[in-house]
Amino acid sequence: TIGCANGLDALIWILRAYVERGVMKPGDEVIVPANTYIASILAITENGLKPVLVEPKLETYQIDDERIEAAITERTRGILIVHLYGQCAYTEKIGELCKKYNLKLIEDNAQAHGCLFHGQKTGSIGDAAGHSFYPGKNLGALGDAGAVTTNDSELAETVRALANYGSTQKYVFKYTGRNSRLDEIQAAVLNVKLKYLDQDIALRRKVAGYYIQHIKNSRIVLPVIKNWQSHVFHLFPVRCKEREELQKYLNDQKIQTIIHYPIPPHKQACYKAWNEQCFPVTEQIHQEELSLPISPVMMEEEVKTVVEVLNQWK
Repeated sequence: TIGCANGLDALIWILRAYVERGVMKPGDEVIVPANTYIASILAITENGLKPVLVEPKLETYQIDDERIEAAITERTRGILIVHLYGQCAYTEKIGELCKKYNLKLIEDNAQAHGCLFHGQKTGSIGDAAGHSFYPGKNLGALGDAGAVTTNDSELAETVRALANYGSTQKYVFKYTGRNSRLDEIQAAVLNVKLKYLDQDIALRRKVAGYYIQHIKNSRIVLPVIKNWQSHVFHLFPVRCKEREELQKYLNDQKIQTIIHYPIPPHKQACYKAWNEQCFPVTEQIHQEELSLPISPVMMEEEVKTVVEVLNQWK
């Protein structure tokens, strides 16, 4: 584990380390879900690599493993999976594709700390993983913080140097790195909060379970949970065709909701070359998604109120 300043830096340093080691070179391609948060894609383009966007499954919001192979070319060097909203994106099919085509598997584990895939923690499945400990995450510091995890000792050594000005030893600089260190205060806070992570996940699952069992409104599409151990509910995303109307209704009832995320990456101004591309599943998710309140400190009455208000919406 190598601490760094934030989750974006964690992903940048993983890919930069692969470039420094000759595993990837500028112009090479990395497959990434089209509906991810922008940071996953920024990390790729920051290193001169080309993101290849693949649609998610509408039911789970995770990258569609049935679409990945068609996106692989002779320039593909890696697959960056994103455990979006706290749900594991990894599948055995993705692992098989990485072996078949000799691709690096990188995990964006910013939203899924403590999540399991058949007993194995996300962040330990691929060749390397980037983690964010932004205060709003399910494992959050007081301020920005991040980390890289990997079992590749050479990659770890390169990442550690890059995040510390490119220094391999004091005042000796092998790479043009940056100051991206994790400060001691954030590390100390995370060390304490880590002890409560499993307890907090259990409380989040309890809230999610209540929502799934009791929200009965045909206008609201609930998330599909195939395995409760593979979801830590960093967020609780629902879909609604009249999202803005629903959000205003909830806001009027003093229930705060957030959209994750209003504009997909391929429609952002910073990637204007992609603006005309069409990803219908991604666009539907971005037009309909609304995150309901979920937290380990939510009171039972608060959860019941959310459900009652939603069920009264006509």
